[in-house]
Parts: sequence; structure tokens; C-alpha cells
Amino acid sequence: MKRLHLLLALCAGLILGGCANSGTGPVPPKTVEKVDLKRYQGKWFELARLPMYFQRDCAQSEAHYNLKPDGTMGVLNRCMTLEGEWQEASGTASPQEPGKTDKLWVTFDNWFSKVLPGGIKGDYWVLYIGDDYQTALVGNPDRKYLWILSRKPVIPALERESLLAKARQQGYDTTRLIWRVSDRDMVAHKR
Repeated sequence: MKRLHLLLALCAGLILGGCANSGTGPVPPKTVEKVDLKRYQGKWFELARLPMYFQRDCAQSEAHYNLKPDGTMGVLNRCMTLEGEWQEASGTASPQEPGKTDKLWVTFDNWFSKVLPGGIKGDYWVLYIGDDYQTALVGNPDRKYLWILSRKPVIPALERESLLAKARQQGYDTTRLIWRVSDRDMVAHKR
């Protein structure tokens, strides 16, 4: 039942995110020039995110990306709740414009996408990627969603502050970020 709620909420979030910025409004955030999807693939830890309904129970989240031969990315999002239960959603990320890899559409494999194939897409804009592909900022055009990602579950404070500054420069409200729950706090919560 929790998985169904996660998928329903995810669909609602993607619908709202995909509809955003369809008219005139604020200038959208600037994305990176190009993302090397081969280097981008692999496991990313979510260090922080702006509030999102479908992630409301997530204490620790991670994303796994796998480059496919057709140039799309397989997506597996995993979330551990404070109770220690894993929730998962899988899907596909594909370029919004042929040949460009900074702005992707993400669709998830669920009953809703089977009913409306191609109708539910979420914006996945890469706003920043470290030269070494160890940290990234990902958001959407209306700035409702933001994720701070890293290859490690913890990064040095100076690096964290640099990522926060980059997000603020792009117009994101970093005061509302929800931070990854530490492993120590996860263990303490289970007791």
C-alpha cells in the first residue's frame, strides 16, 4: 500500500512539475552546458531536497542511473524511511532536446504512465555538476524542486556551503531544504 501511495504521489508531483513555467514568468534557472551521461551514471546520494510530497517519508534517499544503448538513462530511486523500510520507483530519463543532456524528461514505470503513455513527464535539469562528477545540483524550471546530490552520503562543510551558494544564486530557497538523516540518527530512531 505504501508503494502505491509513493507512486501516486510521484505521478502528481511530476504532473505539477511538468506543467510549470508553461506561460510567462520568472527566468528559469541556468543549466550546465553538457552532461556526460556515461560519467553521470551510477549511484548518487541525496544530501538534501526541497519538500516534495512523494518523498515525505524519506529519511535517506539515493538515485541509481544506468546509461542505455539508446542514449536514455534507466532510473531507480530508492528511499529509506525512518522505520528502515525501502521504497522504490523506477523509470527512464531522456533528453528534452535531441543531442542535449542538461535537461532531461523523467517518466516512471507505473500504472499511471501505462494509462497515459508519454503524458506524465518530470523536468530534471542539471544545474551544476562538479568537474569530477562527484557532486551535482538538480532542479526544475519553476524552482519548486531541488536536489543536492553526491557520490558520498556526507561531504565536507566547505563543499556543502559551496553547493548551497550555487543553489541560492540560481534562485532556490535553501532555507526549506530537508537534509539526509545521518546513519547514527537512523540507528537511534530505531531503538
